[in-house]
Amino acid sequence: MFIFLISFSITSCSSDDDNDNSNSTFQETVENNTQTGTWRITKFIDSGIDETSDFSGYNFTFNGAGALNANNGTNSFDGTWTISSDGSDLDDLDLNIVFNLRNDFDDLTDDWDFISQTSTKIELIDISGGGEPDDLLTFERN
Repeated sequence: MFIFLISFSITSCSSDDDNDNSNSTFQETVENNTQTGTWRITKFIDSGIDETSDFSGYNFTFNGAGALNANNGTNSFDGTWTISSDGSDLDDLDLNIVFNLRNDFDDLTDDWDFISQTSTKIELIDISGGGEPDDLLTFERN
């Protein structure tokens, strides 16, 4: 019985380490992909309303220092971004976007959960409470 408990403890620790490494690797991959090139919003659903056109023509640049810029050639808006984790599971990673503005870009301010991400597309969701529809945000690389 003692040997079984020791064996189980070692296996459990190893599993936790693997999750942390997977989480860390996923986070690094997302950070690297996000910082490469410029991005555009191809879907933004806010409380069930399609507001994608509010960001038409804007290119988003995520830089390594956590700065985020949206520019359409005429207007330029600055914000910040981070990727954070509230657990050791890949599902616990969030893309945190902050625009301290009083315009359409303020609607992007949130801690977005990843639905999927590739080197050319990032799909995000904000689970709304109280019966409200979930918000959806998709960035695609230019």
